[in-house]
Amino acid sequence: MNNTSPAHAAPKPLKGWRVLVPRGGPWGDGVAASLRRQGATPVIAPLINFAPSTDQATLERAIADLGAGAFDWLTVTSATTVDVLYAYRAVIPAGTKVAAVGETTAAALQAVGYRVDLVPERDNSAGGMAEQLIALEPEPRSILTLRSEIAKPVLTNRLTEAGHRVRSVVAYRTVGVPVTERIAEDVRSGRINAILVTSGSVAEQVRAQFDHIPETTLVAAIGPRTAKDAAKTGLGVDVVAPQQTVDALIDAVARFALPHATDEFAL
Repeated sequence: MNNTSPAHAAPKPLKGWRVLVPRGGPWGDGVAASLRRQGATPVIAPLINFAPSTDQATLERAIADLGAGAFDWLTVTSATTVDVLYAYRAVIPAGTKVAAVGETTAAALQAVGYRVDLVPERDNSAGGMAEQLIALEPEPRSILTLRSEIAKPVLTNRLTEAGHRVRSVVAYRTVGVPVTERIAEDVRSGRINAILVTSGSVAEQVRAQFDHIPETTLVAAIGPRTAKDAAKTGLGVDVVAPQQTVDALIDAVARFALPHATDEFAL
């Protein structure tokens, strides 16, 4: 697919690709930068956003207690939770360790200046995080779990059963964000060559907002768990990254040849 490049030039396996990035903010900017390095043209089109918790007072109190050092651990199970922490300018003291559910969430934390002390080695899920935390912390610890309104209490229940003191707080509600008609038409016409699916919520919005995705458009899921969530929505996935990381997702897309060459500047 690629022409021979000069010895000093880095390969650009995604040259000519237009790739839809379904989240904005620092995370979306980071993904866009990675795509550009591979030669692609990223199209940032946030499909989801977070709405405030219906119990703002409880959330604000938890964030204040976090900054005061009340917790031994903070668990973060989505990049959207990172958006909430960043929006509140939350302070995470040096004595509080941070657990991220996967590399995507870890990257989102690091992108806005937070450190990450633990990412599950095998299972990037709430259950996998609970298993590793329980193994690391045999003695009872104070743990803050920030979650979405619709999240199942798997992490909270398992940590509590293991004897830890857990405060589970709803950080946000996930809401869909309608794309512009231009982007909808770009997807419909096949001018978008690949769509990145980075969560079950994104999969729901892709399924709901794009009434026709051409067969030539690659739908790529960031890991097996997201692929399963996409299947539940009825969204077909063409490629699944073996790990739940942005690099693995982009590499999975880069293994495919550009289906067709369209003039991305055509009106």
